[in-house]
Amino acid sequence: MADVLLDTGAWFAILDADDRDHSRCVGALREVAGRLVSSEAVLTETMWLVAGLRNGPRRCGDFVRRGIVSLIPMSGESLARAVGLMAQHRSLPMDFADATLVSLGEDLGVDRVFTLDRRGFHVYRLHGRRPFQVIP
Repeated sequence: MADVLLDTGAWFAILDADDRDHSRCVGALREVAGRLVSSEAVLTETMWLVAGLRNGPRRCGDFVRRGIVSLIPMSGESLARAVGLMAQHRSLPMDFADATLVSLGEDLGVDRVFTLDRRGFHVYRLHGRRPFQVIP
């Protein structure tokens, strides 16, 4: 059971029953066999998005508190890698949360990402070579 990186859009869609991708993301979540991992930058983005949802921040926080998703702290080296990735992909552009997920994927050897950002994650590569497998 390999780890899966969790991105902001998918996390938000799971929490927002009115989101057009809610059913698809909830269904995909049920199929994830490995551990969901993410970064604090992704949590920050998701918290900002769910602020307008009824109990959104509490439900988002429950994902972490209940162990549905594990937050992996960044090292100084990982932070430097994320900043470098943002510069490398400035034409997309790559935001900091995405850069932290790519860096985290490299650190953990994880190539599966649960995201709605197909445009970005079909371009990003682990160590500049290996593509991501995008869920859903």
